Amino acid sequence: MARSRKKITSTAAPLGYEAQLWQMADALRGSMDAAEYKHVCLGLLFLKYISDAFEEQHARLVAEQAKGADPEDPDEYRAQSIFWVPPEARWAHLKAQARQPTIGQLLDDAMAGIERDNPALKGVLPKDYARPALDKQRLGQLIDMISNIKVGDEASRAKDVLGRVYEYFLSQFASAEGKKGGEFYTPRCVVKLLVEMLEPYRGRVYDPCCGSSGMFVQSVEFIRAHAKGNDNGGKAKADISIYGQESNYTTWRLARMNLAIRGIDSGQIAQGDTFHNDRHPDLKADFILANPPFNISDWGGERLRGDLRWQFGTPPAGNANFAWVQHIVHHLAPAGVAGFVLGNISLTSETGGEDAIRRGLVDANLVDCIVTLPDRLFYSTPIPAGIWILRRGRGGGASVFARAGEILFIDASRLGNPVTRTHRELAADDILRIAQTYRQWHAGSQRYIDDEGFSRSVPSAEVVENDYNLLPAAYVNRGHLHAAGGPQLHDVVRSQVSADASRCLERVGDSTRAFQEALRMVEAQVRLIEQEVRFRSVTLGSLLERSDDRLGDAEEPEVLTCTESGGLVLQRERFAKRVATDDASDYKVVRMGDIVYNPYLLWKGSIDQCWIVETGITSPAYEVLRVRPGFDPTIVGQLVTSSEMIRRYDGISFGTVQRRRRAPVERFLELEANFPIGSSLTVIRALLDAAQDGQYASRNAERAIKSFIRQLCERFR
Repeated sequence: MARSRKKITSTAAPLGYEAQLWQMADALRGSMDAAEYKHVCLGLLFLKYISDAFEEQHARLVAEQAKGADPEDPDEYRAQSIFWVPPEARWAHLKAQARQPTIGQLLDDAMAGIERDNPALKGVLPKDYARPALDKQRLGQLIDMISNIKVGDEASRAKDVLGRVYEYFLSQFASAEGKKGGEFYTPRCVVKLLVEMLEPYRGRVYDPCCGSSGMFVQSVEFIRAHAKGNDNGGKAKADISIYGQESNYTTWRLARMNLAIRGIDSGQIAQGDTFHNDRHPDLKADFILANPPFNISDWGGERLRGDLRWQFGTPPAGNANFAWVQHIVHHLAPAGVAGFVLGNISLTSETGGEDAIRRGLVDANLVDCIVTLPDRLFYSTPIPAGIWILRRGRGGGASVFARAGEILFIDASRLGNPVTRTHRELAADDILRIAQTYRQWHAGSQRYIDDEGFSRSVPSAEVVENDYNLLPAAYVNRGHLHAAGGPQLHDVVRSQVSADASRCLERVGDSTRAFQEALRMVEAQVRLIEQEVRFRSVTLGSLLERSDDRLGDAEEPEVLTCTESGGLVLQRERFAKRVATDDASDYKVVRMGDIVYNPYLLWKGSIDQCWIVETGITSPAYEVLRVRPGFDPTIVGQLVTSSEMIRRYDGISFGTVQRRRRAPVERFLELEANFPIGSSLTVIRALLDAAQDGQYASRNAERAIKSFIRQLCERFR
């Protein structure tokens, strides 16, 4: 969804332009995963950008050939800071071949040629357009669409058309990818807020986890916007050097392209693990802006015991939050300032020695300001986060810092506007309010006054008295921290029920990734599957075998009931009290994938497949059928529970009393149906297995979350 923006100058591109392009591009995505399509689409946009700039300069040089200009001399372009585009990479050539099946290979050759002739882009551009899984027809259509827009000519560069389109596309891909998308994109409003608070006019700017380089882009935009002295006495000049690092190789490529389209030097944007391979070990930065990934547990902390960066204590091996904090502090210049985003749990956490590290930061007089942000700002997580501002040189004595010994707390959690059901944004007025509050406080201006419920300047001694709690709500709302008679929450938030909810949600994430991978495998072989799979008539008895496993003296699992309309359900969720007999030893065992039907109501559709528990039991009056080895359980289950088969079950049920008509299992197994066969069904089975695992994980997560919500809300009654 395009954000409405105020028109600042006449050079602004038309409002909604980015959104229109996105809608067209997204329509061509089809079933391709957003994480994959991102590189396809953004790579083509970048190629079109440098081609437009090249063609415009090429036309000028052709017109000046009589004066000695050479349109095929690469130096004629480099002298104007324009990338040289070799003949095989020129857009007109690629557009002419867009509908050919070889277009993927032609694009790969084009990207390789550009990297070859422009060392600054070496290793940056995507070169996998020829892979079989990429639909070449859709690729050609995408080229045709992009051909209709100008993004790199002089007029478009003046309007920053590609910069806006590129950023808008990044945001939309981040939204489409959800949690994964937050790994490469920080919402523009958060970046803008950080930059407006820190005002990085000049010096060394560093981002240790730079993603797609949004912090750097916004810093340069800030300088350009203030270059004429808007409220800064003319001090804003483009006098910064940028340093960054990104561990993910494909994200690092996005970062380099994002900077290249704006003419920003990306030579100091390194690729590698920031903790284990710090590519800027001696850097002391004047400004550090960062949005580290929240709460990562697999950062290899156990291999970094005793690291010189851990000045205030060793961060826990299971959470990298305070490893990021101390890495940032380590790289701050003597008068440097850092602004970064962390989950709000870091403001109060007491586990793994995190409270001791937080205490050390406060005692060292490094904590300048804490801002809690609204929830749902980030694509990577729905949990609330906050901004930390750390500043060296806050000490007393000879320090000229106006607020030595104080910390500014801002509670902005109620600001922002909903954009979608799952996403919010800070409005321009929200950003201005927060940034001005901080700047006025930092400058010691008399214009700053505490704002009840929003901001308060707090002596560090008060923070110490409150056990180094850095949550703004504890200070901006007076008395909040010591309110008596409040709800007791520790037994819920640190209980097994919260742990179960977290574990179930993690499994949903794992199953989602497995499903996406299996889906890509099917997409790559879809034509082969369609040609190779055949159908043959089989009896249900050749697919299923009767199971008569009984519970016996084993521990009782969930009791299952097969209903007419709801299928197989947990009996405890269906009835208010126990219906099963006290002695369930004779109950039949049901395993995941088994078919269960009520022989007396089969004609009404009382048949289902078990996907809700790994093991359960059901009434001895029910029939339990197990899928024979070699057949896919999901395909079998969908067949026998289909409406077509249910209509046929009426014919095998007999009896004069309507509610007691019985369908013998022998007659059930004699029924015939068409069933698919073929060796290529293997990938379909893998996809169905992943889908069923996802369904199972989602159901368990729903139950666990409902239980957590119920128990937590009970504390507020």
